[in-house]
This record gives sequence, C-alpha cells and structure tokens, in this order.
Amino acid sequence: MHIPDGMLPAEVCIAGYAGTAFLTWLSVKKARSSSEDSARVVSRASVMAAAFFVVSWIHIPIPPVSVHPILAGLMGILLGWISFPAILAGLFFQAAMFGHGGFTTLGINALSMGGAALLAGAVYRLLRGKHKENMSLLPGFFAGFVGVSIAVIFTGSILILTMPEHIDKGIELSSILAMAVAHLPLAFAEGFFTAFVVRFLLKVKPDMLI
Repeated sequence: MHIPDGMLPAEVCIAGYAGTAFLTWLSVKKARSSSEDSARVVSRASVMAAAFFVVSWIHIPIPPVSVHPILAGLMGILLGWISFPAILAGLFFQAAMFGHGGFTTLGINALSMGGAALLAGAVYRLLRGKHKENMSLLPGFFAGFVGVSIAVIFTGSILILTMPEHIDKGIELSSILAMAVAHLPLAFAEGFFTAFVVRFLLKVKPDMLI
C-alpha cells in the first residue's frame, strides 16, 4: 500500500505534501472547534497512531503480493478529523525507523490512507444516522471496507497516472491490478473487524465513538 521513494515525479510529491499540509491544518482546526476534551483526543490519537504503526508489520501473503491491515476505517470512526494527523505521524515513524514507504512520498501516502480514514468516518456517521443500534454492524462494516478500498483506489490511480514512458505499461498495469485484487479480501476482513469493534464499543464505551 505504501508508495516507496523514487516511484513518483517530484511535482507529484510536492503536491502530496501541499495537500497533506492543508488537510493536517484543517483537521487540527476542526478538532479544536469540537466540544470534546483535547486531552482525551490526544491520548486516543496517540494510541491509535501506535496501533496503525504496529499493524503495518502484520504481512498477509496473498500471491503474488502481500498485504497488511491499515485500520483506516476504525481510526476514522474513533478519531474523526484527527485521524488524518494520527496516520501521518504513524507513516512518518514507519519511514524513519524501518524505511516503510518513504519521505518523498510521505505526503501522497498520507493522502491515501489518511484521506481514506476521513471518508470512512464520514460513511460511518452517515449510515449510523439511518440505522438503529441493532443494525450497528452495517455502518461499521462499510466504514472498514471503504477505508481499505479508497486507499487502494487512490494509490493505484496515482501509480497509473504517473507511469513513466520507458517502462512496460502492460506489466505495470498487471502489477497494479494484482495489488488491488489482493486487497479485496483485506477490505472485507477490515470491514468485519471494524463492525464488531464498533458493536462492542457501543455496548461498553459508546462515548468513544465520535
């Protein structure tokens, strides 16, 4: 899911940083304007950023590639706007400590996964308003599924649109398609996982759900 250094043109990397800077500013501004206690928001974001950092090392082989959880849907539900800077922090430490992703592509990777978290959270809140508590599995599932799917679509689209002229486009497109198909089972898995976590929290700690 992470795009490594050297894969994207400089102008795309710069645009990625510009978009990430804007969304980080907007997310912090929205979070500050909310009524929730800032200390609770920061502590929850720290825990979820750490979880995002750790689960990226759970590699699941789905030939011909391997995939890893990203928890974008769950982070969007639990953190709301602040899920974007939390994912950005996790991506930074992944790149700094383990070379997972890259610094030149950090902005693009943040837009991919952080943007997916924001959209997944919005999907959850939209569906939650239309279903009673006994249907709480459905909004959670769609949020988890959307979190992975949007990240895959964004990443695949960037790679296709910035494909260099000198490479074999057929092979590159096949690789991108294989990556997208391999993430489909993960999208379902994260959907079910997110649904049951949300259902559990609704019973024991409903105030955690923004």
